[in-house]
Amino acid sequence: MSSIKIECVVNEGYRIGESPLWDEKEGALLCVDIAGRKVCRWSPAAGRAQAIAVDAPVSSVALRKSGDYVITLGTRFAALKWKEQLVTTITHVDKDKPNNRFNDGKVDPAGRYFAGTMAEEIRPAVLERHQGSLYTLFSDLSVVKNFDQVDISNGLEWSLDHKTFFYIDSLSYSVDAFDYDIQTGKIGNRRGIYKLEREESIPDGMCIDTEGKLWVACYDGGRVIRLDPETGKRLQTVKLPVDKTTSCCFGGKDYSEMYVTSASDGMDKGWLSRQPQAGGVFKITGLGVKGVPPYPFAG
Repeated sequence: MSSIKIECVVNEGYRIGESPLWDEKEGALLCVDIAGRKVCRWSPAAGRAQAIAVDAPVSSVALRKSGDYVITLGTRFAALKWKEQLVTTITHVDKDKPNNRFNDGKVDPAGRYFAGTMAEEIRPAVLERHQGSLYTLFSDLSVVKNFDQVDISNGLEWSLDHKTFFYIDSLSYSVDAFDYDIQTGKIGNRRGIYKLEREESIPDGMCIDTEGKLWVACYDGGRVIRLDPETGKRLQTVKLPVDKTTSCCFGGKDYSEMYVTSASDGMDKGWLSRQPQAGGVFKITGLGVKGVPPYPFAG
């Protein structure tokens, strides 16, 4: 095992950093600050982070085949033109739930954008239960609701053979799998594959490596864990210098670097003084595995 190195590459103190995404064309890392209402882009070459402010909590960002990005904003799927700093609404969900917002989202191998909702938090991980749903935005810009009764819709990923969809509803403390039909985008046969242990705390965002193993960021657990979805066993734990690790992705030239976002919301002064990098984005090298490039939204 090569020696693992962890460094804070973006120390902007995001309130809720989320949804890291490698944009190969730009050679840059994207992420969002949900509560800070901004979409952020960090270029390692330039060594600086830029941000675009938006008018609602923004919870995920994805590449778009036609260029630029798509985002989940409040309860809207929206398009973002980076240069023009222009946001246009694609469609609304959860219109009957004014207290809801989107949370994590990701594009499947066929170019559909999956994203789930949740009730706004009273404080971190405290909210009205079962208010969320998981949606799919298709390339023709139509939306389908997959299921409801979700607490905190979080990590999403697909197996390398595209036959399994992995999903996290955070307050279930479980990583779940569904059978996946890549032709239609339909999911079914839900089952749990890993239950988090107490010290791992709350499962948040996740990604997959080229060996088909899942990496899950543990909110309040200060770590990412590597899981084997076949056996349900934890293979590895990588601890970070902040507690509120929120999501992870692979990036860099050959997708051998892992990027981990974190949050600072809900931390008091003492806690923040002990963890000055809370809300930062971390780069992990030396994991000895590579990730899978993100899929662009086809619409």
